[in-house]
Amino acid sequence: MKFVTGMFTAALALAPVVGLAQGITLPPNNPNSTTFTFPLTVSGGAATCLKSAKGVVIDHTFGNVENLQVVISGLPPNTDFVLFVIQVPNAPFGLAWYNGDILTDDTGTGVINVVGRFNIGTFIVSLGAIPSRDVFPAPPAVLANSKTGAVTNGPVQLYHLGIWFNSPDDAVKAGCPGTATTFTSNHDAGIQVLNTATFPDNEGPLSHIP
Repeated sequence: MKFVTGMFTAALALAPVVGLAQGITLPPNNPNSTTFTFPLTVSGGAATCLKSAKGVVIDHTFGNVENLQVVISGLPPNTDFVLFVIQVPNAPFGLAWYNGDILTDDTGTGVINVVGRFNIGTFIVSLGAIPSRDVFPAPPAVLANSKTGAVTNGPVQLYHLGIWFNSPDDAVKAGCPGTATTFTSNHDAGIQVLNTATFPDNEGPLSHIP
């Protein structure tokens, strides 16, 4: 289960970027609550076209559920971006889990809150190769090998985050490469713009949350 907030106003969104990076004091009446704050850094493919892009993630855990708050800034205004939990921060990314969209405001700042499991136990598993409905057919160049999702794998932990342009057209408008990727709900996204590559591939930030 997840709840996703829309765009905050610029004033409300910019305050967390400055203040939350220093940590948050949670209410004392919940002894199981902890908070872990970590940065998002601009991806290699967007480093030349989005030099000011940055983000901060505040993961609040309450024992049996987490609230993942992601604040991004320095991005094109009024533009849709997409949040994924991923296996490794850079290509080929490994397994990935779509979590929602972040729409930036007039200042290029956006916020999303997602409620679910975002901790050391976050994983994906497929016990059988079950074909999936081809609801959003993707361009052949994007999914050259398989469109069915028919795979089998044991449990794989997912500890990194990545953010993508929602469409290649939005990337081109921002002066970035127009490479098409699968990272949006209709499988026709643009390039990755932010990730958690400040953490090692095998030790993503979510692994630090008990």
